[in-house]
Amino acid sequence: MNLKKYFIRALHRLQKGPGYTYKELLVWYCDNTNTHGPKRIIKEGPKKKLIWFFLTLLFASLVFWQWGILINTYLSYNVTSSLSIGFKTMKFPAVTVCNANPFKYSEVKHLLKELDRLIEAALERILQPTPGNSSENSPPLDLGLWHQIPLVLIDEHDKDNPIILDIFESNQAAGDNQTTAGNETAAGNETAAGNQTAAPPAPANATSEEKKYKLAVKLCSHHGSNNCTYRNFTSAAQAVTEWYILQSTSILSKVPLQERIRMGYQAEDMILACLYGAEPCNYKNFTQIYHPDHGNCYIFNWGMDEEALNSSNPGAEFGLKLILDISQQDYIPYLSSAAGARLMLHQQKSFPFLKDQGIYAMAGTETSIGVLVDELERMGYPYSDCTVNGSDVPVKNLYSQYNTSYSIQACLRSCFQNHMIEICGCGHYMFPLPEGVNYCNNEDYPGWAYCYSSLRSSIRHRQICIDSCKETCNDTQYKMTISMADWPSEASEDWIFHILSYERDMSTNVTLDRNGIIKLNIYFQEYNYRTISESAATTIVWLLSSLGGQFGFWMGGSVLCLIEFGEIIIDSLWITVINVIGWCKGLKQKRVQARYPDAPPTVSELVEAHTNLGFQHEDVGALPRDEALPPEPGTPPPNYDSLRVQPLDVLGPDSDAE
Repeated sequence: MNLKKYFIRALHRLQKGPGYTYKELLVWYCDNTNTHGPKRIIKEGPKKKLIWFFLTLLFASLVFWQWGILINTYLSYNVTSSLSIGFKTMKFPAVTVCNANPFKYSEVKHLLKELDRLIEAALERILQPTPGNSSENSPPLDLGLWHQIPLVLIDEHDKDNPIILDIFESNQAAGDNQTTAGNETAAGNETAAGNQTAAPPAPANATSEEKKYKLAVKLCSHHGSNNCTYRNFTSAAQAVTEWYILQSTSILSKVPLQERIRMGYQAEDMILACLYGAEPCNYKNFTQIYHPDHGNCYIFNWGMDEEALNSSNPGAEFGLKLILDISQQDYIPYLSSAAGARLMLHQQKSFPFLKDQGIYAMAGTETSIGVLVDELERMGYPYSDCTVNGSDVPVKNLYSQYNTSYSIQACLRSCFQNHMIEICGCGHYMFPLPEGVNYCNNEDYPGWAYCYSSLRSSIRHRQICIDSCKETCNDTQYKMTISMADWPSEASEDWIFHILSYERDMSTNVTLDRNGIIKLNIYFQEYNYRTISESAATTIVWLLSSLGGQFGFWMGGSVLCLIEFGEIIIDSLWITVINVIGWCKGLKQKRVQARYPDAPPTVSELVEAHTNLGFQHEDVGALPRDEALPPEPGTPPPNYDSLRVQPLDVLGPDSDAE
């Protein structure tokens, strides 16, 4: 009941209004506020009033200006980085080792036989252009495979009009069908041209001024098309390697995965010895994955099936020791120009991107790798655009089929593969495939190499992937200190090779040599780890204290002064609402008066009109003009003179007696 009365009074108070004008409200505020300045405006003389009004307005403007700067600084969400050093027992990193050569040449030779014959014949024509030096008894070449992605020579004797020369059509005249290409010859550059011409290459004994030929890879949108690009290289070795990779990719993409795994290096052949700390290990302690660049790779301490191993102490004796056999004599000659092992240290349950973050270990050496750990902790939204697990990234992670954690490398490659599938209609052999999509090859997708090259050089698509992918908020990086020494030494190589050969092949003969053996030592250099963490440079506490400091310095105010200012704003709005309501009511009354200009009838007149029908006039307009009204029947109403007040002098002397 009391609550109802309270609300009724509040409603009446709201309808009534504050009861004073704007001027009275402003004078009251200046006289009662705790902010310095307004009191002097109403209590000083005319000149001082003007001075204090100007000073108050100036300092109030400075306060609002400083507040705008502070709020803008807070909303920029800047961060500060702090470095801390800790000491604890750490998890040993996952170690991925691969052979630099993806397949054994003895296993894939039947697939690459025609490709090898083509590149050997092409190199023979380039290096020994004399017709008599070529093999006349060799079987004919498969030029259909060559014309899918051919190698061409670019004659740059005339730099303004370079000429495209076909290697396998030197019997044609140079002037039969000459066309020119662009003049870009830097490594990896692409130039567009029309149909190719045929001309013999430069003689072997030509001078450096006469040798103006560059080897390039010709890529066309489809077979026989004039829409072609030429990937030019400064060295023929680069061009041959790039051409062989494109052709072998097309061939190997049609081979089933299990067959590719079988053709690679097996763990029992590659991992000869393993020791972690004081505990022996073998190839069974490694997890096998297939990597398109390096074939079969083996991961130690990946943490997929069992708990990650901890390192008890720093130092080489407490780390991982491996002896690997890379079998260099079985390398593919035109595919792998580097010999050694490719290895990478990474977090557990993360996919190893060896092409970007891996390092090489050279054959015939003992490579020691000291590891330092850096832990990165980034702040999330709105301070940075990082992600915790990749769930908020719009790119579908194709590497999730390995059950690995999110990484920006996986996102960028997944984004590129998605664009490749969308634009070219097939997926690249080096990246995982989504369901229902096939790998690109020359037979089914003749223009895939042209499409892939255009997409890889497209800045727009690259920027789309960069904008779509996000860094991880928490990351662990391994900094490596690498040192190498010859291993084994000349004095000990005899007995070491005998023992390793016997353990692997059960043979007393030496089946290993220095060119195929690598020893690795991977260990924590020290147990100190660094944590680089981000923290907010500006917080809400900093913002409030800075706002209050500026307000107090320039105006001598506080939070209560702001409440007082809010109160006068509310009262001003209240007065405005009441005035608007009153103005609307006055406008409505004026409209009513304009519609009824005569004075309204009194109450007695209204009552008499409703009770005595004789005084009600009929509508004259309803009768004809010439027809007179008949006399009204009945007795006229009485005249009640006794109810009227008469003056005393009118009354007779006998009125009292009556």
